[in-house]
Amino acid sequence: MQLVSVERTEEYSTGLPAEPQHHNPQLPASWPEQGWLEFRGVVLAYRDGLPNALDGVSLVVRPGEKVGIVGRTGSGKSTLFLALFRMVELNQGQILLDGLDISTVGLGQLRSRLAIIPQDPFLFSGTIRENLDPCSRHPDQQLLDVLDQCHLSAVVNRMGGLDAEVGERGKFFSVGQRQLLCLARALLTRAKVLCIDEATASVDQKTDKLLQQTIRETFQDKTVLTIAHRINTIMDCDRVLVMQGGKVAEFDTPTALCQSIGTPDLRSSPQFQPAETNSMD
Repeated sequence: MQLVSVERTEEYSTGLPAEPQHHNPQLPASWPEQGWLEFRGVVLAYRDGLPNALDGVSLVVRPGEKVGIVGRTGSGKSTLFLALFRMVELNQGQILLDGLDISTVGLGQLRSRLAIIPQDPFLFSGTIRENLDPCSRHPDQQLLDVLDQCHLSAVVNRMGGLDAEVGERGKFFSVGQRQLLCLARALLTRAKVLCIDEATASVDQKTDKLLQQTIRETFQDKTVLTIAHRINTIMDCDRVLVMQGGKVAEFDTPTALCQSIGTPDLRSSPQFQPAETNSMD
């Protein structure tokens, strides 16, 4: 039984294909400058024999635009992010960021220029400083500034400052506070594109409101893609992307979508009516 871990280590180190390690030396240090995002006929399947998770997705997100993404479970919402971060390579099509095909960019270069707040906030065992800035690229004052922007200064001060331990998987913080720490980490990247994958799914409405307020204030000039869990999350978005079966079902302003389904408010529409858990699914 103890040798199972040895077997798994051997399989992971020798049996799994490695990600491409190429580096684009001609990539400008300031890329992307605008945050213009375009999907062109994107087709993606997780492996051979499975149906397409994305099936001919084409859309354009303008610089600084706030886009809410909704759809049932399995509609392809999270797969859009996996394709953008190149966690899974495309079968067909292109994804352009500021006009540059992301497949020509090294994975390290691409992922360092994007920011994401995951659905399940993950913190490493260690200090707050190590979780915010694992590569030690930013001065302490900058770390304190982003904590203040994310309404965490009082909490961190009570714990003893940046050198306070977060505990295993961040057990010394509540789920909402972990999400705010992930937001602070995203702020430090200064990325032009922020992806939010149902980050408020497991937090209370007060923390949800705090997160949304912070995002609106600190990412005013950034492109923000938000997979929505609560309807209130997307009501102030510039446009809403409705995914269905791996395809783009609708992509328009909340007002236009209200008119298309014949209701003055998305909150009162049966199509967008949340379940008992307030989930878009």
